[in-house]
Amino acid sequence: MALLATGNLHADGVKTGDAAPGFTLTDINGKTHSLADYQGKYVVLEWFNQGCPFVQKFYEPGKMQEWQREMAAQDIVWLVINSTEPKHQDYLDNAGAKKQWDKWKIAAAAMLMDSDGSVGKLYAARTTPHMYIIDPEGTLIYQGAIDSNRSSNSADIGSATNYVLASLKEAKQGKEVSNATTRPYGCSVKYAN
Repeated sequence: MALLATGNLHADGVKTGDAAPGFTLTDINGKTHSLADYQGKYVVLEWFNQGCPFVQKFYEPGKMQEWQREMAAQDIVWLVINSTEPKHQDYLDNAGAKKQWDKWKIAAAAMLMDSDGSVGKLYAARTTPHMYIIDPEGTLIYQGAIDSNRSSNSADIGSATNYVLASLKEAKQGKEVSNATTRPYGCSVKYAN
């Protein structure tokens, strides 16, 4: 179990305001998804590891799923990306990921498997969760923490500013995202060496 990881902002990754790098990954059901498939829509990318207490903070009380459903109702695509490498104790194969999906009733559009870490490294995803928002033109408009309270306690969710929801609201209103880059927090992404 990793402790809180903060990582560098966009070090070796994409800078907020730049074009989001394209990628293609397969989901837990064997379906291929390319970022290009969602051109014209807002896309949320969420880095995921079910063993991380910072991920559990949002999933166990059902908050992440609530936000995923809210975004789907607004035609916003929410993609969960798992970059955990196969030798790590938290690695899930497709069958294990499907069980976790069902257990937590995950409501994202898909869970994408990135076991070689190539997409995570492309985006310089440092933590789980590490959040990114891509606008309909393909520009990265937000990257960083899901919210302003850097704890792993679910009781802290209500008092935090949710950067993802706030950024999407501003963007959809035609406003500039006021906190476009924040420092992510959570467990370190378990990349292959």
